[in-house]
Amino acid sequence: MAKSNDVILRTVSKFVFFIILIFALYLFLTGHSSPGGGFIGGLMTSGALLLLAIAFNVETMRKVIPVNFRIVTAVGLLLALLTGIGSFVFDAPFLSHSFGHFDLPLLGDTELNTAVLFDLGVYLGVVGVTMTILLSIGEDR
Repeated sequence: MAKSNDVILRTVSKFVFFIILIFALYLFLTGHSSPGGGFIGGLMTSGALLLLAIAFNVETMRKVIPVNFRIVTAVGLLLALLTGIGSFVFDAPFLSHSFGHFDLPLLGDTELNTAVLFDLGVYLGVVGVTMTILLSIGEDR
């Protein structure tokens, strides 16, 4: 089959890919205190990766981003589970989270909480599952 010349799609997707990733990062980081979080951030990241797969092709995307998304899924689920179980160490109910204010260099007074670790697990799980499904469908001919 002859390859089509999608110059506009490829050129635009290179820029839009990074815009979507930045927005996904914003959604991820604001999710513990406002709408957003690991789930929607993971879906946005998967959308950006899918855009690359559509614009170039699945093989090229796999060469540029050589990640086994099944392992990403497993790491995400393990991280989410461990943050939930970590509450037992402090004799707290399952999935109890804590937070504190820390003075970090360059950032100043910053609130850090364990909910971000849970969201990171959800984020990785969603990216892994979504990309595994979409790439499996895309590779079927």
